[in-house]
Amino acid sequence: MKVMVLGAGVVGVTSAWYLYQQGFEVEVIDRQPGPALEASFANAGGVCPGFAGPWASPGMLLKAFRWLFVPQAPLKWRPALSPAQWQWLWRFARNCRLDAYRANKGRMQRIAHYSQQCLHQLRDELGLDYAQSSLGVLQLFGNEQELAMAHHASQVLTQFGVNHRLVDRREATRIEPALAQADAPLIGGLYLPDDEAGDCALFTRRLAEVLQQRGVRFHFNTPIERLRMSDERRVSGVETGAGTLTADAVVVALGCASVPLLRQVGIRLPIYPVKGYSATLPIADDAAAPQVCVMYEHHKVMIARLGNQLRAAGIAEISDSSTRPDAKKSDFVASVAQRLFPGAGDYQAAQRWCGLRPMTPDGPGYVGATPIAGLFLACGQGSNGWTQAAGVGRIVADTIAGKTPDIDLDGLTLAGR
Repeated sequence: MKVMVLGAGVVGVTSAWYLYQQGFEVEVIDRQPGPALEASFANAGGVCPGFAGPWASPGMLLKAFRWLFVPQAPLKWRPALSPAQWQWLWRFARNCRLDAYRANKGRMQRIAHYSQQCLHQLRDELGLDYAQSSLGVLQLFGNEQELAMAHHASQVLTQFGVNHRLVDRREATRIEPALAQADAPLIGGLYLPDDEAGDCALFTRRLAEVLQQRGVRFHFNTPIERLRMSDERRVSGVETGAGTLTADAVVVALGCASVPLLRQVGIRLPIYPVKGYSATLPIADDAAAPQVCVMYEHHKVMIARLGNQLRAAGIAEISDSSTRPDAKKSDFVASVAQRLFPGAGDYQAAQRWCGLRPMTPDGPGYVGATPIAGLFLACGQGSNGWTQAAGVGRIVADTIAGKTPDIDLDGLTLAGR
């Protein structure tokens, strides 16, 4: 049985790996010249099941409104004439209810923790090195209001069984000694020792290399035009800029580009592109650079050490689908890293990047079967794509193989929404 995976980002490549393991003939198609060149390229680097949860939450609407008037707020909104943007915002607002938040948080926690287990098994089996760090993630708070919110967050984490502890500034500095030189407000933190970090693009490239060595074919520089249908209810391949490619099953793992492709066959997914910005810079002083991945809550900027580089990433911009780099936004996230870890990196040599998170309004992405025979989804994981990739890939492969997935898929599939 031949399975075509559309998309060579981290979700697509991990899906290809698990399909290969199940004994399928696998091919991967991507419009880019190589793997991990879009949303997987320079994301924050965090593999954070403990943090996994929907952006839509009680109190978020008021917080978002206030952020509209703050120049350096973590959320930016540029109203557009696009009906898709307004529909997405409306559905987002509806999911800010407490009951919806709890349900969606539980779904995202379930797949995120499962995915971390899958990632560890995959990594150990193949001996993959992707500049990973398993020292946890430290969320930092700069004022009393943030610290008070952390106590509420701690209660939620306890409800979901997430290993964590609240720490004061002294303990935060013990966990990450480089914070002793911080020139930013810091009064405490929330430490999640089981979360981790790693270079998503490096992982994806190395896994793709393994697959190619084992005979999996990658079609790069191949724009996907439409799905090929044998009839209205069965997919038979894809039509590309390089011709028609046939398959018995197709997995759509195209991030934001999944939406227009699936719309052609009557599947409408509420996925909208939310821009994120990052800056990657060489480490200049090893002792001044963090070993632990940190999240500075005030600006919602994550800073991760990835080998000999430092990655700072943040900002959620709801606007359009362009990925033109905005130097000011990337420089801002770099400046947050510089205040926390002055002298850690060569901040003048930062590489700027902008990518599109494929966000759903309720939080969970889509995985599994569709009403069209042979067509499967692995898209919409948003800011949790790296965290959930291995689990999504395993679930897709199990579903196509006719096996029962290891976790409950309630609220994660198209049928369940």
